Amino acid sequence: MKNFWNTLPKPFFVLAPLADVTDVAFRGIIAKYGKPDVMWTEFVSADGLVSKEGREHLMIDLAYTESERPIVAQLFTSKPENMRKAAKIILELGFDGLDINMGCPDRTIEKQGAGAALIKSEKLAREIIRAAKEGVEDKIPVSVKTRVGYNQDILEEWLGAILEEKPAALTVHARTRKEMSKVPARWEAVERAVKLRDFLQGESLAERMLIIGNGDVKDLADAETKARETGADGVMLGRAIFGNPWLFDKKAGYQNIKTKEKLEVMVEHTNLFEKLLGGKKNFSIMKKHYKAYANGFNGAKELRTKLMEAGNADEVEDIVNMFLKL
Repeated sequence: MKNFWNTLPKPFFVLAPLADVTDVAFRGIIAKYGKPDVMWTEFVSADGLVSKEGREHLMIDLAYTESERPIVAQLFTSKPENMRKAAKIILELGFDGLDINMGCPDRTIEKQGAGAALIKSEKLAREIIRAAKEGVEDKIPVSVKTRVGYNQDILEEWLGAILEEKPAALTVHARTRKEMSKVPARWEAVERAVKLRDFLQGESLAERMLIIGNGDVKDLADAETKARETGADGVMLGRAIFGNPWLFDKKAGYQNIKTKEKLEVMVEHTNLFEKLLGGKKNFSIMKKHYKAYANGFNGAKELRTKLMEAGNADEVEDIVNMFLKL
């Protein structure tokens, strides 16, 4: 097996999969200005991927460039057979790894028995991991992203079951499904996950299962502190990436990035979105990014108002050029 997880520094820092955010365009910008140690695609339905019609529609969510490696495809399903078939597709597409989403709280996903709903079905969750491994033929590593429980913290029971299937890496969002993001992430849960892994695996380092902590990480310095305090092998950062493609660049320092550069990168991001995703994804997806890029400087509110009315990359560029001339 080509297991890139074993080659990473400790601690390592990775970018979370965020629906309608971390698409191929934004990941391309991040790879250029502040590349994390690992990137994920947006999550994709394994059920959809194994149907001809669904595959044509979903392939855009599995687009990636070489600059993003190592790149992991994230899938969700409640059907082991569909996971097996979809995993074969992921292998054929040349991804470096496959990740299984067992933590998404979206009701549409849960109604399918997938995402966080799998926390309530330990047996099925284990079957899906095995199916994924069979699908990729043990040629690329399989990892899992989940939470500490559904309605309550059952970390030892739930994660213990997942770890018995020996995923290459396990990302632990330090909240339950019920808590969503309404309460602060409890990073002591990540420390418990590390201790559980160590207990189950003993001293074996040959095929070390890695623990990645996730939840409320502000920046790289915060991530380093959390890794040190919990013993996590890696830390996943998500919402902090909004408006900050430099997040993973230790040298850049977001506070040192000038407003002009932020806006120029925003225009570059917009052009790349239109080039790679124009006609395939709605341009309005970019507007959540504009709210983050155009923030924290004089005139930002007025600029955001104009950007919200833009309908294409040329209009965005004209609005930014006019603003920079003021």
